[in-house]
Amino acid sequence: MSSRKVGTQRAFDAAAADFTALGRHLWEPIGAATVAAAGIGAGSRVLDACCGTGASAIPAAHAVGADGLVDAIDLSGPMIGELRRLSADLPQLRAHEADATAWGTDGYDAVLSALGIFFFPDMTDGTERLISRVRPGGRAVFTIWRGGAMVTAGRHAGRAMAAVTDSEPPPERQPGLIDRINQAGTYAEWLSGRGLSDVDVVVNELRLPMTPEVAWLIVIGSGFRGIVDGLEPDVVERVRERYLESLREEGVTELDATTLVGSGTVR
Repeated sequence: MSSRKVGTQRAFDAAAADFTALGRHLWEPIGAATVAAAGIGAGSRVLDACCGTGASAIPAAHAVGADGLVDAIDLSGPMIGELRRLSADLPQLRAHEADATAWGTDGYDAVLSALGIFFFPDMTDGTERLISRVRPGGRAVFTIWRGGAMVTAGRHAGRAMAAVTDSEPPPERQPGLIDRINQAGTYAEWLSGRGLSDVDVVVNELRLPMTPEVAWLIVIGSGFRGIVDGLEPDVVERVRERYLESLREEGVTELDATTLVGSGTVR
């Protein structure tokens, strides 16, 4: 995930190992759906922007095979380091610590970004820059959260941190473009406005069982990590206990993690 705000980037840097642990529950199913929408074939050249630890880059590398290429880029050095470890047996995958919006290579058969474009300082401009990296007739696939996804975990974690540290909960994020296009219809319209043809948006339903293990991984293995970063270990443990207690009190047994997988052909 690239070109994100500095505070969020620090959270992802710190979360790299836990991000991988959360992967099989959350990131990997989302990455697989993103790759499937691209229709990648053997020998293809692919750009994976905001790649994290490789939830979409690794299956893309398997899809392109030994004769293909996947350039996977992210601003987070720890994330890229983890991806290099995970993809050591995939020489066709090249991991780069780089800014997706400044990437210069073009002519790709497909560009992917799973849960990354809404971190760009200018979401529209950043997305259009990625699209410009694809050859005419190639595919662009951008996955975003559907409206309402993941919010329950962040709300409960923020309340728990505030209760334990006797402070105010983290301020709510200011509404932006993503909040206006986080439904299938509005997202399809927005992608068409970026010059893509044959636009398709698939609603990828995903609900995670909120076991204590998964519920806490969602906090420490995602952008929510910033809620507890900087706290002493004993305080983090108290936040974890209060967070899990809060989920139990409100009867939260699963988390909506539904995404919108939007794809289109580059003209």
